Amino acid sequence: MSSIYEKYQLKQVINASGRMTALGVSTPRPEVVEAVLTGMNHYFEMKDLVNKTGEYIAKLLDVEGATVVSCASAGIAQSIAGVLVKDSDWLLENLHNTPVENNEIVLPRGHNVNFGAPVSTMIALGGGKMVEAGYANECSADQLAAAITPRTAAILYIKSHHCVQKSMLSVEQAVVVARKHNLPLIVDAAAEEDLQCYYRAGADLVIYSGAKAIEGPTSGLVIGKTQYVEWVKRQTAGIGRAMKVGKEGILGLTCAIEHYLTAEKESGAQMVEKMTPFIAALNALNGVTSRVVWDAAGRDIARTEIKFDEAVTRIATGELVAELKKGEYAIYFRGYKANEGIIEADVRSVNAQQLEIVASRIAEVLNKEKNA
Repeated sequence: MSSIYEKYQLKQVINASGRMTALGVSTPRPEVVEAVLTGMNHYFEMKDLVNKTGEYIAKLLDVEGATVVSCASAGIAQSIAGVLVKDSDWLLENLHNTPVENNEIVLPRGHNVNFGAPVSTMIALGGGKMVEAGYANECSADQLAAAITPRTAAILYIKSHHCVQKSMLSVEQAVVVARKHNLPLIVDAAAEEDLQCYYRAGADLVIYSGAKAIEGPTSGLVIGKTQYVEWVKRQTAGIGRAMKVGKEGILGLTCAIEHYLTAEKESGAQMVEKMTPFIAALNALNGVTSRVVWDAAGRDIARTEIKFDEAVTRIATGELVAELKKGEYAIYFRGYKANEGIIEADVRSVNAQQLEIVASRIAEVLNKEKNA
């Protein structure tokens, strides 16, 4: 495999940032790779493949409907378009130049985030007009309801660590608001690990990334009530044409979901065990304090928080992060709090040997600064 890096002059990566799109997200298991190869090497009636795999996934997850899309962000755009276009053949082909009066999509203001692209862009791609409810740091059920007008087409809820977590209503509370106002609730749960809880809570459409927790190929999964999923599937002849998923993605994700539901997952406790020597090595460095922290969105994911006393280390944390990408291995962290002197290491995609390399590289960069 090193020949790939040599052939294209690519850097090898140690991914301590988690299941991130910028690094290729995840590395699927051999069975999934085999399903992808099978898909690539055979022909199918694509509509039949979409329908039959969707039915199969729906049975696996005990949901009404399911369909595979190209990625989670495409799932958002096509879900928005689906609830606007519904069964209209005219709108399906003319959404781009036909004013839709009832096109407002309400979401909590703290959910209007950039996950690598803005949520608002996906809403606009689907023909929606975003309406923010509440404030950046607060949105109650009442505040969500207050943003609803006769022009509202759907409520969108983003379940993500990117979003503001404090003072935000839950999915369950959003369901109550949606039901009261007879509106569909769309939940973007791209990186979430539970493939059933939001549907069971009452969401009409739920969107997942196929390549994150599920560890499938680049793809997305949309599940939900039959009518809404059918409206999403119709978008193949609308905006979905520009974001179509191939046969290999459909078969690869279907296989990945099957294994995901039965495979034993690495627990947070196992992650803590793996990172314990790493934390000890970091805490031995002057000006560095590290500890275990848990996922802000409530998932069973433990990470290493690394805090730098910049007065001691004599290097800005942002510069340190940049420097760690320049060695033999490009080492990536979660750098959302680098401006506060804090980074996090997600250990799900690294092994103990790689963590030793990461610790020694941090020590190397700090020693270089110390002796500069």
